[in-house]
Amino acid sequence: MKKSEYCEEQKIEEQKKNDEKYMREALKQAKKAYDLDETPIGCVIVCGGRIIGRGYNRRNTDKNPLAHAEISAIKKASRKTGDWRLEECTLYVTLEPCQMCAGAIVQARIARVVVGCMNPKAGCAGSVLNLLNMQEFNHQVQLETGVLREECSALMKNFFKELREKQKMRKKGNCE
Repeated sequence: MKKSEYCEEQKIEEQKKNDEKYMREALKQAKKAYDLDETPIGCVIVCGGRIIGRGYNRRNTDKNPLAHAEISAIKKASRKTGDWRLEECTLYVTLEPCQMCAGAIVQARIARVVVGCMNPKAGCAGSVLNLLNMQEFNHQVQLETGVLREECSALMKNFFKELREKQKMRKKGNCE
């Protein structure tokens, strides 16, 4: 193996380790949403090896359709950097972004997005649409999917299973 190939392989391995490390941080944020009975979606934004923005879903808690994990993290990262442009940043999110969040990612000029699990019904990073890589826009985003997919997916599945059980119990209680 040539030295350049070895170095490239090392870079890829290091990137994979970092992606898993930061996705675990996004999962911690998702668990905060879970604890609030919110859809468990979490997000962190990393720049220069440091987390500069964190967010988790709070739509029901805040009674605000804009209170998505990515929007919250982008706001915090922009405040931290003092700029709306987050060109050197990577955004880690446990669930594929919706159209609003994908648009905000493009508007913030985020360089790279790492997604845990995909959202086949509403995802706009490849499932329904891919707003992150439309050549018609003035910015495209490097995209990595499937990082800690099983953990991210299991959190969502458990949440919705529990939600259905709670709804069934409430319905049963109202019928008696």
